[in-house]
Amino acid sequence: MMRRILAAPLLLILLGLTVVHPVAAQQQLPTPTPEQLEILRSLSPDERERLLQELGLGNAAAGLLGGESAAGDSQSKTKRATSRAEGDNLDATKRRLRGTELEELDPTILRREDTVLLEVRLQPPRYVVEQPGNTASRLIPDPAQDELSKADSKRLEELVGMLRARNPYRLDRDGVLQLPGVRPIALLGLSEEQATKRLSLEPEFLKFEIELTRLPLELSGQAGLKPFGYDLFEEDPDSFEPVTSAPVPADYIVGPGDELNVQLFGSQNRNLRLIVSRDGRVNFPELGPISVVGKRFSQVKADIESRVAQQMIGVRASVSIGDVRGIRVFVLGEVKRPGSYNVSGLATITTALFASSGVKPIGSLRDVQLKRQGAVIRRLDLYDMLLRGDTSDDAKLLPGDVIFVPPVGSTVAVDGEVRRPAIYELQPSSTMADVLQIAGGLTPDADAARASLTRIDERKRRVVLDVDLASPAGRSQAARNGDVLRVLRVRPTLDGGVVVQGHVFAPTAVAYREGLRLSAVIRSVDDVKPNADLGYLVIRRELPPDRRITVVSADLTAALLAPGSAADVELMPRDQITVFDLESGRERVIKPLLDEMRLQARIDRPTELVRVAGRVRVPGEYPLEPNMKVSDLLRAGGSLSDAAYGGEAELTRFIVGGDGARKTELLKIDLAAVLAGDTAANVSLQPFDLLNVKEIPSWAQKEEVVLEGEVKFPGTYPITRGETLRSVLSRAGGITDLAFPEGAAFTREDLREREQEQLDVLATRLQSDLATLALQGAAANQSQAAQALQVGQSLLGQVRGTKAVGRLVINLNRVLASELGGTADVVLRDGDRLLVPKRRQEVTVIGEVQNSTSHFYRNELARDDYVGLSGGTTRKADRGRIYIVRADGSVIASENSRWFSRSSQIDMRPGDTVVVPLDTERIPRLPLWQAISTIMYNIAVSVAAVRSF
Repeated sequence: MMRRILAAPLLLILLGLTVVHPVAAQQQLPTPTPEQLEILRSLSPDERERLLQELGLGNAAAGLLGGESAAGDSQSKTKRATSRAEGDNLDATKRRLRGTELEELDPTILRREDTVLLEVRLQPPRYVVEQPGNTASRLIPDPAQDELSKADSKRLEELVGMLRARNPYRLDRDGVLQLPGVRPIALLGLSEEQATKRLSLEPEFLKFEIELTRLPLELSGQAGLKPFGYDLFEEDPDSFEPVTSAPVPADYIVGPGDELNVQLFGSQNRNLRLIVSRDGRVNFPELGPISVVGKRFSQVKADIESRVAQQMIGVRASVSIGDVRGIRVFVLGEVKRPGSYNVSGLATITTALFASSGVKPIGSLRDVQLKRQGAVIRRLDLYDMLLRGDTSDDAKLLPGDVIFVPPVGSTVAVDGEVRRPAIYELQPSSTMADVLQIAGGLTPDADAARASLTRIDERKRRVVLDVDLASPAGRSQAARNGDVLRVLRVRPTLDGGVVVQGHVFAPTAVAYREGLRLSAVIRSVDDVKPNADLGYLVIRRELPPDRRITVVSADLTAALLAPGSAADVELMPRDQITVFDLESGRERVIKPLLDEMRLQARIDRPTELVRVAGRVRVPGEYPLEPNMKVSDLLRAGGSLSDAAYGGEAELTRFIVGGDGARKTELLKIDLAAVLAGDTAANVSLQPFDLLNVKEIPSWAQKEEVVLEGEVKFPGTYPITRGETLRSVLSRAGGITDLAFPEGAAFTREDLREREQEQLDVLATRLQSDLATLALQGAAANQSQAAQALQVGQSLLGQVRGTKAVGRLVINLNRVLASELGGTADVVLRDGDRLLVPKRRQEVTVIGEVQNSTSHFYRNELARDDYVGLSGGTTRKADRGRIYIVRADGSVIASENSRWFSRSSQIDMRPGDTVVVPLDTERIPRLPLWQAISTIMYNIAVSVAAVRSF
């Protein structure tokens, strides 16, 4: 009864509920954590139902438990049988609930020795809008924000730099954050948000914006070692309860509360269920009381079956155990929840340990004691069970037994190249061999001869000892409490081999032997992939005794043609051979090699690199090899390209003169002689030499132009340097009879690129003006500014979406009529494009008119007549700046135009476009708007001309 009284308020407190009317409780029920729901599920159905009914939460909690009541009812018989063995299961559940509530499960909660990241920056200046009287608004510094002096600002910036430079930080064992120049700050148990607020309240951080982030780093090395074996008890203890349906062993001691099932057969056929009474007897109907207490089940079984056979004529019996009794034992010492527990009569030492939630990290796993009537009758070493599966010492319990866990004994930490790094508890007189055994032994990469042992000696000094675990003396060395054994790994360098890597089918390591050459490692061109660079292989070499890096190259083709010759490079141990791909380039391999060589440079040994530029296939910097010559550098550069001038090259050499100044020396290199094998012309190279291979004079890639439209033979035409449009049109047969030369569109690529750059600049400037207009409109609350802003945003969208055409205005009639190469003729460039349209008979009107459209050309109509045919101008039109774009792209403007003013009418031609621009003076003045509008209309006309083909 007392248990029921305590259970309700306890569960209410732990689940965060309030004792109210059941309906109100259902409405106010918060969502329990998964751990709390799991604990509720661990109760038997009777206990869970009784507890929830006392709280008035039956219906609400049923939904949270996911309808498990039905499943629980189906297992009620099993649970009731287990409940009889467990006894005080509800008390144990309440203890687990309390422990779960105390354990923080939020991953952002700061723990001891957590790693955190600090983002620190000075508070940015704040501004407010000031509008004195009717004057324009402006931004001024916020007077509520303190202004920093230059000295204070510099000091704070230095502090910010120092705090950022020391990231990340680590809390100490007390959960305290130690920052430079700031007093220690306790953050243990706070969330990231709470810790950020806590730091921002420090006087040193009032001028800062600071943010703390917990880094979920896993500790590594010695700091990440955990005591071995204790994670065995992290599971739910219910999952380790003995199965009640398991066969009862023959040595089971029968006691009060056990149930014996007796099946009679023969002249009588019936089943009897006999319960052992408190006095240790069972009452057999025909035989009377039979004493069974303290006897083994095998003896009880034989005794009853024998009595039935002797005293009941024609009847035989079969005896088995039904439900076993529950026994009360004590679990004491260094366990997580010491106390008295009701466990099954089949329970063992480990069963009781699991019932108490396991051993604390400060408790011993190697000396768990079973005490009976004050005497230790069994000692259990859990390492035997964990490491060898030996449960022989896991003795069965009797009522009143005491399981006592003493404090942990001597420990040793094992790290490095062992199979199971952890902190282990030692047995007395343990040696290093014993330590390695419980740690799972050494890994294949372990260097048994190089192990270090950190130990606290007799003078309380922490010292390091070398231990040779490969020798009997090292393995027999005694282990002490607090020792830290670290087994080192064999170094990863390849001592007795040569590595082949890169563009090969089988990258591998080859065993080294004296006299090994390149042709013995790469035996055929079939060993390398297609498109491999056979002329330049790089060999990275480490020279003894200081492992200085040097580079040797090789010509694989020459090596395979003449094995054993000088071209077949003799290899050394640790050589790394790299085969390049002709398509991928060499920087991925060459750059790290050059970086290594720069690091080892000295004043008396400059960086060993040379450079080749100009017309070679792979220009760039290359390592300077021993006895390297110009021919070797050409081979490194992929040999000469098809545009290379094979007569002469230039070698630039930098030397330090007698006065200590660096000077430049130019050498002429006869490439033809070098390629012919002339040793005199094949100059030896020095550090920083630059070989420049010139280009053949007047060499260029093929240039082409495109003729489209009304040309007799349209298509793509190769051109020579300096060729003109008149020449190419002659080659194309001229224009057709239906051609409209006044509307010819000539485009050029470099013009398009420049126009696009100008459009991007205009878009940026327009965006800046719009931002200014938005700020002024917000301060003055002007509706007119809002309208202007809307128009400007639309214009900005058009500018950003417009792509330049690159049209060059030409007069094709003058080009055709001029002499070849005359002043009106156009010198062509690669990529030029001429589009000759068909004869046109329309005039187009666009812009701020009622209906933008095209009209049939009539000789008697003037500009304003076509505007009238389009419905006239809109309110937003600028009538004084109407202009005409001719078919060839030229613009005719009239600044004095008036609506229907005949004196200002301009001669109209077929293919003309009349543009009525936007009147930007009707909205707040922005200088760019009119220019941008004009540009947009002109580009639209050009695009229409180009896309008409």
